Amino acid sequence: MMQTPSAIELRDLGLGDRLRGVSARIEQGQVTAICGPNGAGKSTLLRLVAGALKPSTGVALLDNSRLHDMHPRHRAQQIGYLPQEPQIAWDLSVRNLVSLGRLAHGDARREPVDAALGAMGLDDFAERPVSTLSGGERARVLLARVLAGEPRFILADEPFASLDLAYQASLARHLRAQAAGGKGVVVVVHDLALAHNLADRVLLLHRGVLYADGPPADALSPDNLRAVFGVEARWLGEPGARVLAVTD
Repeated sequence: MMQTPSAIELRDLGLGDRLRGVSARIEQGQVTAICGPNGAGKSTLLRLVAGALKPSTGVALLDNSRLHDMHPRHRAQQIGYLPQEPQIAWDLSVRNLVSLGRLAHGDARREPVDAALGAMGLDDFAERPVSTLSGGERARVLLARVLAGEPRFILADEPFASLDLAYQASLARHLRAQAAGGKGVVVVVHDLALAHNLADRVLLLHRGVLYADGPPADALSPDNLRAVFGVEARWLGEPGARVLAVTD
């Protein structure tokens, strides 16, 4: 049963010179994209929210509890984190790898694993060794491992990297479906058009600070793109199918 919707509150969150004074609210039921140039602090922010890094300033709160003071197992039950380059240490079957998502709960319940496999379209792959899968298929398996843990928030760092167009579209649909089901989905996205079409909200970082926070059309406005990326650009197309035209 879905818990009462809540949010992760970021209050003046920072980590040395890498990230400074970030205050934002990450909602359940939404896709939030973290965007910005290389070195802007995107992965650092995601890792702070995931609890993989401890902030030097500020705090991240979930249900009025400090994320970084939570027991790691309890935090992992609430927040599923997919790093940018996840490692697969053993050549397990798809089902067994996805089952590792239950470790934080200390059980081997089959129902959440089956649901995660189904959500990612992996039923026909369940008994195959992970080593036999394509890069796009492995990306779906790794996300299924996160889903099997039934977290309230799903955090993924560049999950679309190295995926071809069809797999990008498929993964975007899966992430939207998770948000529609009440999960809070947070993704670091390098492709601004993908972020614009996928996200309900964009956190735009620039030189370690939060430059803009709002709906994609506002956060990724031509003025903000000029200030943050140093380019003249405009958006073309209909909502949900925007493309970015760089004019200078």
